[in-house]
Amino acid sequence: TACRNWPLDLVFIVDSSRSVRPEEFEKVKTFLSEMIDTLDVGERTTRVAVMNYASTVKVEFPLRTYFDKASLKEAVSRIEPLSAGTMTGLAIQTAVDEVFTEEMGTRPATFNIPKVVIVVTDGRPQDHVEDVVASARTAGIEIYVVGVDRADMQSLRTMASEPLDEHVFYVETYGVIEKLTSKFRETFCAANVCALGTHGCQQLCVSNRASYLCDCYEGYTLNPDKRTCSAVDMCAPGRHECDQICVSNNGSYGCDCYEGYTLNPDKKTCSAMDMCALGRHDCAQICLSNDGSYRCDCFEGYTLNPDKKTCSAADVCAPGRHDCEQLCVKGALFYTCDCHQGYTLNPDRKTCSSKST
Repeated sequence: TACRNWPLDLVFIVDSSRSVRPEEFEKVKTFLSEMIDTLDVGERTTRVAVMNYASTVKVEFPLRTYFDKASLKEAVSRIEPLSAGTMTGLAIQTAVDEVFTEEMGTRPATFNIPKVVIVVTDGRPQDHVEDVVASARTAGIEIYVVGVDRADMQSLRTMASEPLDEHVFYVETYGVIEKLTSKFRETFCAANVCALGTHGCQQLCVSNRASYLCDCYEGYTLNPDKRTCSAVDMCAPGRHECDQICVSNNGSYGCDCYEGYTLNPDKKTCSAMDMCALGRHDCAQICLSNDGSYRCDCFEGYTLNPDKKTCSAADVCAPGRHDCEQLCVKGALFYTCDCHQGYTLNPDRKTCSSKST
């Protein structure tokens, strides 16, 4: 059922940096839509804004724009990723300066409407967030942080409001971020049994009318005590589908390849790289590919330098390099033969005969 315990001025700040793949960003948008479904949305109840950030920040829509769930979800579906950088501090500062203002739809302080931010990120901020977060707290903004996959836990804790255990959430993949929807519904509806803080579930508390059940994130199993969770070794034989290397990641896994191989689009199998493709090698003249590796060579008339990369013009008249009987005359890449005074070059262009004979 919809959350009707109190109205909010709620701003989602979502990371769409290069590390967030397009299909993962779609999962974030699904999470936002499902969160909207749990809220009592309206001009006099909960207002919702969404901000999108990477190296730049885009206010997709402020608090004053949409006051019904259908319009909000339609606007969310149109959001596109920005692709580069992770300027989380800049995003939070933009929320403080530009979004949480009465002009943009924030209710006046006299209304006592909680100002809440939910940051969703999978990376470490590339700017300083400490002072920005302090500024947000001074402005009365409560910050929840959702970390995904590669997110740095210390950075998440730096950004979140106190108590940290109630404001920092982590999931291994974007594929399970939707599990947090119920967690936030419980957080914003204190009457819910799971939100009272007495359930003892280590990871997820699932409300069941006046009772609850504990559950675990994907990649974890519920222990016999029905409260705590243990990580499953996803790289154990038979559990993964990686062609070459399985990298375990706290209850989840990713695939990787040996040096000289690249991961295919299916994120499971590997193909040998063409190491001689443009931009992959550092050979000055000729690159010879060899099953995921390569070596350098030189054009005729050049020799490979000791660095095994660059080439120098060969001394074609050096001893042993030519077949002239008397004199070798060096050109740019080739040579010609000549004879000492008193001799003439034979028709074979190599040997010499005395002019007196």
